[in-house]
Amino acid sequence: MTTYDLIVIGAGAVGENVADYAKRNGLSVALVEADLVGGECSYWACMPSKALLRSTSVLRAARSVGGAAQAVTGDVDVAAVLRRRDSFTSGWDDSGQADWVSGAGIDLVRGHATITGVKEVTVDGVVHTATHAVVAATGSTALLPDIPGLADARPWTSREATSATTVPQSLVVIGGGVVATEMATAYQGLGATVTLVARSGLLGGQEPFAGELVADGLRELGVDLRVGVSPTNVLRTEHDTVEVTLDDGSTVVADEVLVATGRLPRTSDLGLENVGIEPGDWLQVDDTLLVHGTDWLYGVGDVNHRALLTHQGKYQARAAGEVIAARAQGRELSTAPWGAHVATADDAAVPQVTFTDPEVASVGLTADAATKRGIDVRVVDYDLAAVAGSALHSDSYKGQARIVVDESRKVIVGATFVGPDVSDLLHAATVAVVGEVPIGRLWHAVPSYPTVSEVWLRLLDSYGRP
Repeated sequence: MTTYDLIVIGAGAVGENVADYAKRNGLSVALVEADLVGGECSYWACMPSKALLRSTSVLRAARSVGGAAQAVTGDVDVAAVLRRRDSFTSGWDDSGQADWVSGAGIDLVRGHATITGVKEVTVDGVVHTATHAVVAATGSTALLPDIPGLADARPWTSREATSATTVPQSLVVIGGGVVATEMATAYQGLGATVTLVARSGLLGGQEPFAGELVADGLRELGVDLRVGVSPTNVLRTEHDTVEVTLDDGSTVVADEVLVATGRLPRTSDLGLENVGIEPGDWLQVDDTLLVHGTDWLYGVGDVNHRALLTHQGKYQARAAGEVIAARAQGRELSTAPWGAHVATADDAAVPQVTFTDPEVASVGLTADAATKRGIDVRVVDYDLAAVAGSALHSDSYKGQARIVVDESRKVIVGATFVGPDVSDLLHAATVAVVGEVPIGRLWHAVPSYPTVSEVWLRLLDSYGRP
């Protein structure tokens, strides 16, 4: 038996940050991992997916600017793209991240963790106890919908899509969210013939124009977009192709099928039933990330379903590490909104980028979500292509910008940008939303000319002096 102040289950980016912040605050910490240290983001999500997308994105950007376009004389080097992707995953070798854990003074325990009692975690027969807290930072896994034949067809999930060693000649993508649209973009760019099947359209939860512009972009890339239809059957044929039958009577045949229809929490085999918590469910937590009904178990990152994004999980992790240490040491807590020991931004200030072509960058509430919260909403839209910096950025720039204003307080509660490289606009919007910067003060934040950021001036012009 070994004893620590804190035991963290899951050594992905979220678990690492909880452990690091708790250790920096004076706690002894064990970090338990059954797979690769660094987790989903490092090996099967954020890093490899963006590496797959980047090369073709740069190529398209060059082709959209006169002078540069004439210099592009070849196609993307797929083998080089895959090698570059592998460099970001260190060839799926986690020794570098394991060394970081050791260097931070955190004990790495490899193996499957089971919660066997209050503040008790058993790993491969060895019992570890926590004097103060246990953190579940086990993340999420791909949801496989109940489509006849799908499970037997050896479908890809995001893991297979981001770690593939070859590019299939053809690919069917089922889903319309971030993973589906990004991987459709990536594989079409790498030479596959892609069909995207999206029952409810693209990028639900974003402003409607985001999904519409991304749909247009996918079609321009050559993706066969099937919206409003659903798969009714999937068959892996004797020729090792995949046959997907849709409810409109059509059939799509491809080399592989990628399922990207949602996520499930990795809580089914944690032993939660041993402490009276239903296994397999998302963990319900308060703003200090403490699991409801406990005073020792924390759920951080995807596992609590507040915001399934690495950067937001790391934000939660910083708060969790700080609050666990403060409680362990009997220090005063700062748990008021925007305090040091709470994850307030998860409620209405989450930034997100979808790396499609065009990109989608958003933060805060959509107009619909704000209205449903009872906010006195005013929406301001602007055509990004009408900004001088956009014309310089690309000869065929297309895009849209929107801010959602709380008229009663005269502050921005949401912003969405769609267009090439709009991710560069996002942090300014995030600061405006989180800081609740009055519209009147934003008038004095002068954007540089000629940049795409000039859209801020145009949005404020359209709004008018408050």
